[in-house]
Amino acid sequence: MTLPRLLLLLTLPLYVLDQITKFWIVGHFADPYVNGITAKDPVIDGFFYLTRVHNQGVAFGFGNGTAWAPAVFPLVSVIAFTALWIFWKKGVFKHPLSKVSVSLLLCGILGNLTDRLVQGFLLETFKSATLWQRLSEGYVVDFILVKLPFYDKLVPSSHGMWPAFNVADSCICVAAALLFIGGLREEKAQSQVKEQKIG
Repeated sequence: MTLPRLLLLLTLPLYVLDQITKFWIVGHFADPYVNGITAKDPVIDGFFYLTRVHNQGVAFGFGNGTAWAPAVFPLVSVIAFTALWIFWKKGVFKHPLSKVSVSLLLCGILGNLTDRLVQGFLLETFKSATLWQRLSEGYVVDFILVKLPFYDKLVPSSHGMWPAFNVADSCICVAAALLFIGGLREEKAQSQVKEQKIG
């Protein structure tokens, strides 16, 4: 499958879903900057909740609240996007699963990059701030909260709650798994071709 087709059929719909869900959360949950409280609404009580978390960092909140995160992580996203494009053009991603993983990665990268560039401008608290200040307040909207059995044993401070995430994060995680599986299958296929040539 070609990249334009994958972008149209997979990346674009998931990107739209990611942004719609984030803006819905921002519209229905109070800004945690204002009152310092992060609300938590149960969807499936004891397991699945909706919340609103501002994450300026990356996975597990690494870099969150630091002065360098708003400048570094958007740059990292642009570099990752460029690298994927170059590798695709060079034909690195040959297996169908690897190609699907690229389209999911693009959704994840673009979804969270959009947040970092847009969400800071929507915060009432920083409405009168300078352009750079508002841009530096950019954050990723995380809203899916899941309680996992035994996770509190591994990380007692979590109370069993896996760190909040979003649709874009889910796309990145699924993409990583597919990329790994696709790589293994591609390697196996190449080994079988070599064996046939030798035989």
